[in-house]
Amino acid sequence: MGFKDISQIAGSAMAAQSVRLNTIASNLANADAASGSEAEAYRARKPVFASVMGNAAGGGVQVLDVVESSEPLRRAHEPDNPKADAEGMVYYTNVNQVAEMADMMSASRAFETNVEVLGRIKSMQQSLLKLGES
Repeated sequence: MGFKDISQIAGSAMAAQSVRLNTIASNLANADAASGSEAEAYRARKPVFASVMGNAAGGGVQVLDVVESSEPLRRAHEPDNPKADAEGMVYYTNVNQVAEMADMMSASRAFETNVEVLGRIKSMQQSLLKLGES
């Protein structure tokens, strides 16, 4: 496996982690959103990754889809809320802020690791060029 293949794998992993971070940011932005019906309520989203092995690019990570969480929504009886339905119920998102923050830390660390891989590849390439100068 050459430097180009490793760079493409790290690049695809960074792109996948960017999707993951954007999804987490969207979830956190909507964490306290209220709705008057279950159908309109925001549901947490999660990206689905797949590893790509042995293609022309040498492999990598692919984002297959971004799916909605099947966790139940939080319901609250708030008849004074302007978004309440006829029964006085308000539906809140199923976003778990603590889990999202932990997921964000994991995604950030994975992104940083791939940046480090690219940095090491660059360093190895420079060392290889220096060997050719001697």
